[in-house]
Amino acid sequence: MRAIAIDGPAGAGKSTIARALAQSLGYIYVDTGALYRAIGLGVTLLGLDTKNPEEVISALDNITVTIKFVDERQRVFLNGHDVSEEIRKPEISMAASNVSAIGQVRDFLFSLQKDMATKNNVVMDGRDIGTVVLPEADVKIFLTASPEERARRRYDEQLAKGIEESYEKVLEEVKKRDYNDMNRDIAPLKCAEDAIPVDTTGNTLEQSIELLKQIIFDNLEK
Repeated sequence: MRAIAIDGPAGAGKSTIARALAQSLGYIYVDTGALYRAIGLGVTLLGLDTKNPEEVISALDNITVTIKFVDERQRVFLNGHDVSEEIRKPEISMAASNVSAIGQVRDFLFSLQKDMATKNNVVMDGRDIGTVVLPEADVKIFLTASPEERARRRYDEQLAKGIEESYEKVLEEVKKRDYNDMNRDIAPLKCAEDAIPVDTTGNTLEQSIELLKQIIFDNLEK
């Protein structure tokens, strides 16, 4: 099986670009961030504190996360319920960042992610795919853009969904998420030594997709 690993900070466009790349390649797309969001949602629904490791770990016995592919799109299920839309709420983004810093949560989801890559050709995106989950990936890309650009994209996405939040608050959340992800003790966000860094600041979505397509095709042919 072949694997493409795409890592990067929140709002870099990983999910949208990775989904388009998977479709072009005929691979399965795996959004690992959605799994952590599901855990964050599950802990929140239980009324527990996502910043408290003991409470989060205790909640794992009552949480089941599964992935299904419907019409070639990943759907995430929490305890049997499709939560693919609910996990995209802004407050769940920070909950995901909190729980992802806990080693037991990462262990909880590691086998699920690894299993997907052993059974399918995958494009997998997240924060530590190239460094921890799939260090043997055929192509590794570290996708980023300036905090301001990523905040603008997130702001526009939320407006389109009817979520009203000021740009300044979105930018603050992006910077806070970056700090949390890069400074956690376990599997911090970083560019793998053999990853190809790609900065999409100023690019349209179409330009970014075409750029990554070319990088992947060039490297798969080596």
